[in-house]
Amino acid sequence: MANEATLKLKISDPIDFTVADGTGIEKGTICKITDPRTASASSADGESFAGVAAREKIANDGRTRLALHIEGIFDMTTVSSPAAITAGDPVKIAGANLIDAADDDTVEGMAEVIGYALETVAATVQETIEVRLK
Repeated sequence: MANEATLKLKISDPIDFTVADGTGIEKGTICKITDPRTASASSADGESFAGVAAREKIANDGRTRLALHIEGIFDMTTVSSPAAITAGDPVKIAGANLIDAADDDTVEGMAEVIGYALETVAATVQETIEVRLK
């Protein structure tokens, strides 16, 4: 995979999630959540955030637990043609290890927010920016 998040400042210890044994997940992968407290790699716009993989999970290694960071400051990559993001704006998962400005302002849609941009990005310019996970 590509564009994994890079931890810049650890705020709290990562927590365990269930993962599929047959799936490989790289360290720094942005993960989505499914029930019950199960994580897998993000792949699409607006998925609900589980956390960022704290270590690598090798496919078929027998492990079904993976620690995920749910708080911290990370370098994360925006989509290839992002909306303008201003420092302080909420951001969301926008694909496999990609983020963009959160765009659903309904109460239900707030689950898409993974954190807040600590840097500004111009529209249509792909950059790596610091994000404070919520």
